[in-house]
Amino acid sequence: MNDFLPINREDMQKRGWDEVDFTFVIGDAYVDHPSFGPAIISRVLESAGYRVGIISQPDWKDPESINVFGEPRLGFLVCAGNMDSMVNHYSVSKKRRSKDFFTPGGVMGKRPDHATVVYGNLIRRTYKKKPVIIGGIEASLRRMAHYDYWDDCLKRSVLLDSQADILSYGMGEKSIVEIADALNSGIPVNEITFVKGTVYKTNSLDGLYDHIVLPDYNSLCKDKLNYAKSFYIQYCNTDAFSGKCLAEPYSDSLYIVQNPMSLPLSTEEMDKIYALPFMRSYHPSYEALGGVDAINEVKFSIISNRGCFGGCNFCALTFHQGRIIQSRSHESIIKEAELIIQDPDFKGYIHDVGGPTANFRKPACKKQMTKGVCTNRQCLFPKPCPNLEVDHTDYLELLRKLRSLPGVKKVFIRSGIRFDYIMADPDDTFFREMCEHHISGQLKVAPEHISDVVLKTLGKPENSVYQAFCKKYAAINKKLGKPQYLVPYLMSSHPGSTVKEAIELAEYLRDNHLSPEQVQDFYPTPSTISTCMYYTGVDPRTMKPVFVEHNPHGKAMQRALIQYKNPKNYELVHEALEQGHRTDLIGFDKKCLIRPRNKQDAAFRKTPDKSGKTISSKPLSAAEKKYGISFEKYDKMLKEQDKSKKNNSKKRKGH
Repeated sequence: MNDFLPINREDMQKRGWDEVDFTFVIGDAYVDHPSFGPAIISRVLESAGYRVGIISQPDWKDPESINVFGEPRLGFLVCAGNMDSMVNHYSVSKKRRSKDFFTPGGVMGKRPDHATVVYGNLIRRTYKKKPVIIGGIEASLRRMAHYDYWDDCLKRSVLLDSQADILSYGMGEKSIVEIADALNSGIPVNEITFVKGTVYKTNSLDGLYDHIVLPDYNSLCKDKLNYAKSFYIQYCNTDAFSGKCLAEPYSDSLYIVQNPMSLPLSTEEMDKIYALPFMRSYHPSYEALGGVDAINEVKFSIISNRGCFGGCNFCALTFHQGRIIQSRSHESIIKEAELIIQDPDFKGYIHDVGGPTANFRKPACKKQMTKGVCTNRQCLFPKPCPNLEVDHTDYLELLRKLRSLPGVKKVFIRSGIRFDYIMADPDDTFFREMCEHHISGQLKVAPEHISDVVLKTLGKPENSVYQAFCKKYAAINKKLGKPQYLVPYLMSSHPGSTVKEAIELAEYLRDNHLSPEQVQDFYPTPSTISTCMYYTGVDPRTMKPVFVEHNPHGKAMQRALIQYKNPKNYELVHEALEQGHRTDLIGFDKKCLIRPRNKQDAAFRKTPDKSGKTISSKPLSAAEKKYGISFEKYDKMLKEQDKSKKNNSKKRKGH
């Protein structure tokens, strides 16, 4: 039966079911598309012969809201949604967002904060003994003790706080079927301790071997350095081949045990999953409510791979999908493209073909699929590993096939392109064809910063690599006769970034005539090296101190420097330049970031001496003197310019 899975008793009865095997409680609207985790897990279970009913966004204040299908035969599944519920609800400044793209009509407030915990406890109020299995990105990254940015404290494993029995971490297709089969065979849920890619509770470690006991939860709360050490042990054990079993004590008789990650999916397994009968849209019941906006970003996009060996410190992919690349076959991707082409809304443009990193189509080196990834080194950082196999031929061949399909006008690449991987490729064929066929005027890349000090804490390549990429990108586009641009993603206030580095970034933007419209403050989400730095003040890899900007005002100054041209940021930029001893950048010279607005700024321009510690002063430069106007007149001129801009803007809007 090719249809959406049941969302109520009526749907269940139409299928001839008297009960469901699993009730799946999700924090998003029900979207049956392979870009949505709950859709994949429910379809995988269906293909394994299990009956799954979907309860989307239940009223967490009403215990009856999870009784739509009655008591499930085997248990409850819980997923907060495609996004962490706290990231979904709050900006990095902890302000409530106004729209939820995963809810019908974009309505905010249809799911609770910390949805995994709330839904788990909601179920437990009615079903005391029924198995509860939690999963998804929110649970996956909170599987052990973790720093919670929103409450600014260290929290226990979400498995404890949600009162669930098992946590399935990572992508979960293999582990969820093993759990279902075990429950179906009559094994009590507390005895299902053998499934890879899961976390469970136990009263004793007697049955474990070759495992690592982490510092206990109380010691983590007492000393942040203990947490840094514990986190790095976890980070070094995220590989399916080399990772060991980890145990985190909470008392003498309570442990959280993490089994090693599930083995990577083979190409055949990936193909089978993406060939499942997805409806490729949101449930029709949402149409009257305005639909679900989240589908728009992925409806005409294709996932070609999983995993990432990029190793960015602020990214949780290492913890969630792992570093080993898993790819679909060309045939599988072409079949999906043909389905997209048949969609009545398709206009000829495939929006994206990629994954976490679009141009990673195979493991970084041959040994990874048998021995796993290196625990003591990264594939690309700080320099590409000598064993790294750089090869774009497979991805290039795939893109050529897709753009030759009847009905396809253009195939874009919008998911992340790893520019240092491109620069490590001695063959420029992919680079050239990407510019010629797969960009629409601009390419978004993520250097994140230009200071090598900050790039080191970010886990990104040196700035010289990005500069070389920019130069080659410009040369290729010039040869092609295409006026295409680079749009850099930049991050402010990442650990390691002081006002000095923020000013360095502002000067780079000035020299390259860049005016970023959007700036992302570092967001300390659970289970990243960067978040560990933010919480502990040390780099867990070296245990050396790292500067961290915790003050909201300090963060605002760093963000304002990236958008120093915005008049609203003037005071913050001015303060930052004073704090960074760079008031030489306040003036009329073309190298200055802002102009003076008072006599004190006008009379002297303060500049740091060679040591950078003391401040000397010098009179106005010749460039400043040539204006020949008083500062009262200068202030008046600025106000008239602002007024003129506002009037012109109003005229344009009226027109």
